Amino acid sequence: MLATAERDFVRNTTPAAKGRALLVVLENVGYISGLNLPGWAMAIIDYVTEEYAKILLRLLGAHRRYDRVVILEDADVTNEKMAAALFDLSREHRVDQLLLVHGQQECLVGYQGKAYIDGNLFNRLLEAYSQDPSALDLGVVYGVNCYGASLAPIWLALGADAVNGAVGVNWFPEPSLSLFLSRWLNGATYSESVATSFRWARRVGRLVWPDKANGCEDIHIAGSRQIVYGRRDVRLFDPR
Repeated sequence: MLATAERDFVRNTTPAAKGRALLVVLENVGYISGLNLPGWAMAIIDYVTEEYAKILLRLLGAHRRYDRVVILEDADVTNEKMAAALFDLSREHRVDQLLLVHGQQECLVGYQGKAYIDGNLFNRLLEAYSQDPSALDLGVVYGVNCYGASLAPIWLALGADAVNGAVGVNWFPEPSLSLFLSRWLNGATYSESVATSFRWARRVGRLVWPDKANGCEDIHIAGSRQIVYGRRDVRLFDPR
């Protein structure tokens, strides 16, 4: 069962007055935890995984469901570009985010693994939001990044409805992403979409890393566990 920070979610829909935008932050880097790969292999992994993500968004209907889809990719994955995109989109849209990047404690890994989405971004956003809450209009923040749970308090402080996050290293960016999107883009609640995604990802993971003899989960699965934090549960649209 998926753990949640709050169990008293109230189902809610986005007001019709504003459109809905999706900001996709996409930088794979080509890194796989625990492997020291040559540069050419990392470049191939980086390219293939990012193109796969863009195709997946098309196939599962993100461009039909959202009024705008903006993708920050590779060199655009910086504190400055991300802040500009969030402020710009928030003027006319409620902004959901997909964080398809690597992560560390309280930060995201940006361009080529050398730049970081960190306090330089979050402090700027928090200052702007404290002065004028209308400067940011955040919906949900879904990420496959490692240590995503460490960023949940920041996104919530910036007004996000709900956020997910892995407690440690996330070994299941897939099938988690495709399973989440297939539920979310078809009208399921955020918490249900995350829970369904992780439940199936965990089943796949147990084929590789079965539970220990004492019944405890393997560290790969335990660290990938997804937690949902938020003030209310939401849907992208009402499927009725």
